Amino acid sequence: MSDRQFRLPRKNSDDPREVRTVGLSRSEYRRLVADTQRPQEPQDPSSASTESISTEQIEQVRRKGQPQQVGKLPARPDPEPRRRPSFLRELGVVVGVALVLSMLVKTFLVQPFWIPSGSMENTLVQGDRVIVSKLTPGPFDLKRGDVVVFADDEHWLDQPNVERSSVANIIVKPLQFVGLYPEGDDHLIKRLIGLPGDRVSCKAGGKLTVNGVALDEPYVYPVDSPCTDASGEENWHIVVPEGRVWVMGDHRGDSADSRAHDAGSGGKQGSIPIDSITGRAVAIVWPLTRMDGLGSYSSTFDKVPNP
Repeated sequence: MSDRQFRLPRKNSDDPREVRTVGLSRSEYRRLVADTQRPQEPQDPSSASTESISTEQIEQVRRKGQPQQVGKLPARPDPEPRRRPSFLRELGVVVGVALVLSMLVKTFLVQPFWIPSGSMENTLVQGDRVIVSKLTPGPFDLKRGDVVVFADDEHWLDQPNVERSSVANIIVKPLQFVGLYPEGDDHLIKRLIGLPGDRVSCKAGGKLTVNGVALDEPYVYPVDSPCTDASGEENWHIVVPEGRVWVMGDHRGDSADSRAHDAGSGGKQGSIPIDSITGRAVAIVWPLTRMDGLGSYSSTFDKVPNP
């Protein structure tokens, strides 16, 4: 007996009202039903192109107001943690900025110095730390009575004021260069007495005179007379050359100043070049018990006429 013919509706029709049929034999119909009811083999997750998303995940995305893409999403790389600057880097930047600022201040504004001897007592004593203004000479002119620091360009020192080991110099010299350690190894400090063209003279037992005016000098060491030097009272007269100044220590009996280096040249050898002057000492900053300003004693020199 032949198989009966079964008719199934044909879906691909241009007219929705038209229903076409396809003839199937009984055996074909059974195979079709068996194939439809056969359970599908599970897909290998590794080869699947999509994966299901749970209802809970969809609901979470919907609550956030974001559209949900159904399917397997590429794994997003973990965001790199923000790198915080290390402590050493921050410390290096701070130290670098401090060194640059210190060097700029030392070069253009102020610089610390230490007092190597007692030639300026009692105004300054050995070991004092002073601040020196680099604006004088420069924007501000030198004045009689200023306490000035100057480099030993005339070779007054037989040897540096201090001798350090090579190891100590490795530490101290860089600090001096950037202005974090007071200088004074090859510098001197004295009081400016005569400007270029001034006539400065002394007579035994008398007062120091500048351009014919006798000076009352309150800063001179108490037991010294104004004209005392290491060898005692003496008479001398000099004229300060152009571009140079005449300097003397306040401790007149213990100061190898312009007088000790003039050698009777009338001021040519004992005076120092203005270009050698580093600046004007303005204040004592250490020790704290001696902290004080350094005046120029303008009242001492205010009656001195220009040469």
